Amino acid sequence: MHILIETLGWIGSVLIVGAYALNISGKVSHNSRAYLWANLVGSAFFVVNTLYHGAVPSAAVNVVWVGIALWGIWRQYSTKNRHPS
Repeated sequence: MHILIETLGWIGSVLIVGAYALNISGKVSHNSRAYLWANLVGSAFFVVNTLYHGAVPSAAVNVVWVGIALWGIWRQYSTKNRHPS
C-alpha cells in the first residue's frame, strides 16, 4: 500500500508540474482538456498522498485544486453544450 501511495504522489506531481510547464511554454492552453484533466487527476492523487502522510494543510490545498479543476471542466462542458434559443 505504501508504494502505491508514494507512486500516486509522484504521478500527481508530474501531472501538475508538467501541465504547468506545458501551459507556460505555450504548448497547451489553460482551457484545454489535457491541462484541466492533468490538474484534476494530479491534485486528486496529491490528496490521497498527503492524507496518508497526515499533511492536512497540503491535502486541503489540493482539495481546493480539485474543485477548481472540476469547475473548469464543468465550464468547458456547459459552454460547449449550450444550445442557442
